[in-house]
Amino acid sequence: MKRSALFLISIFAIAQGYAQNKPIPKEVPAAKEEKQAASARILNPDQFVVTENAVTVKGTRIPYRTTAGTIPVWDDDGKVIAGVFYTYYERSDVKDKTARPLVISFNGGPGSASVWMHIAYTGPRLLNIDDEGYPVQPYGYKENPYSILDVADIVYVDPVNTGFSRIVDKNTPVSKFFGTRADIKYLGEWINTFVNRSNRWASPKYLIGESYGTTRVSGLALELQNTHWMYLNGVILVSPTELDIERSGPVSGANRLPYFAATAWYHKKLEPSLQQKDLTDMLPEVEEFTVNELLPALSKGGFLEEAKKKELAKKIARYSGISENVIYRNNLVLPVNQFWKELLRDKGYTVGRLDSRYLGVDRSDGNESPDFNAELTSWLHSFTPPINMYLRDELRYKTDLKYNMFGPVHPWDRTQDRTGENLRQAMAQNPWLKVMIQSGYYDGACDYFNAKYSMWNIDPSGKLKDRLSFVGYRSGHMMYLRKADLETSNEDIRKFIRASLPKPGEPAKY
Repeated sequence: MKRSALFLISIFAIAQGYAQNKPIPKEVPAAKEEKQAASARILNPDQFVVTENAVTVKGTRIPYRTTAGTIPVWDDDGKVIAGVFYTYYERSDVKDKTARPLVISFNGGPGSASVWMHIAYTGPRLLNIDDEGYPVQPYGYKENPYSILDVADIVYVDPVNTGFSRIVDKNTPVSKFFGTRADIKYLGEWINTFVNRSNRWASPKYLIGESYGTTRVSGLALELQNTHWMYLNGVILVSPTELDIERSGPVSGANRLPYFAATAWYHKKLEPSLQQKDLTDMLPEVEEFTVNELLPALSKGGFLEEAKKKELAKKIARYSGISENVIYRNNLVLPVNQFWKELLRDKGYTVGRLDSRYLGVDRSDGNESPDFNAELTSWLHSFTPPINMYLRDELRYKTDLKYNMFGPVHPWDRTQDRTGENLRQAMAQNPWLKVMIQSGYYDGACDYFNAKYSMWNIDPSGKLKDRLSFVGYRSGHMMYLRKADLETSNEDIRKFIRASLPKPGEPAKY
């Protein structure tokens, strides 16, 4: 019995030793066993572990160092109020980091960890999925031959209450973290600390965000400039949100049609004259109709002539794969929830919200919206085992904390979202700053045409348009889950980074 107790105590000590990066004691007094176990479930806000590894990218073996740990968030009085978990990859055969780009990566939600782009997109490890992004067993991970680690170092950041990040001062109001402006403010401070500790002030810097992460990095671009005097070379927006760019009313109703057309094309629900075209040959026709015909018509509201309304219902049905009667009954604007239910209703399936290639099965075919998001359940199935295995086994970050794929961050205060304008100001103030948008054609939450609309309307003057670019992919919200797009989207990031690096001695000026 005594020997068993000592064995358990040693296990707890080992867990703590890894997470704290401290020497492991040989024995722990039996009276401390319960306390030791409990402390493994409490975040140390300032600690890390380091490992060494390598990955082959584009035929070259690249050695790298990984730092996994936490850096504190302090209040105005210097008191630690939270710890933010991060995973930092730096190429270890590059000694001079002066010209080595640094990419700071966020996912979205709000409330999502950085897991998605970390082990499925840009990082050196890739989760086990099939070539289209569906779960396979056994769960696990492998080398990512498309990682951008050949051209840039990367840090993946988990905002408070996501991943292993936690509030450590329970008296701190959650409003310090959970809101558009609060999120930008504390993460700006955190990035400043990270850059100081990792000695990366001289490096060209990039922000990449996905989904709500695009709201975050758009705001951070200006926050880093104005508050921390830290200037960026680039911002990459993956499946961007609306960025507080106005599009209510007719614009909102019209802009969803190109996404409908892309999804209908994928599921072979368009008429032959459209279906026989390639996706990217078909979509320009739909986009042209959306901007030049549908949007002006919807602006007339209930005063649109009846004959014109019937004519448009027929055209929308042709482009969306939805019956003319359904379109007409919805006054030419079909709700997206109804589209996800209606498109394959005759086959007994729904289509996914974030990626309409995924299919779901409902209790009843008669409802007007799906019972669940088919793609999200599939992704949680794919990602949760590998990230927990990877962080604890390969990176040796030992803790009993739960890794929050999605964490409690609500209510979220969105009242101070001016992030589209923040990004415009950052670009205007920094002649070096370039922006690239990446979108999947089958994303119904942050659809590709609204991403284009954001790009067109970030800067009404048009003076910055040469520094804004868009790339589309034949998948959904996480376009990189499709193997063919994983390769091309990473290559697009490489090209973007290289194109946004100024020549030595080139000044930042107009």
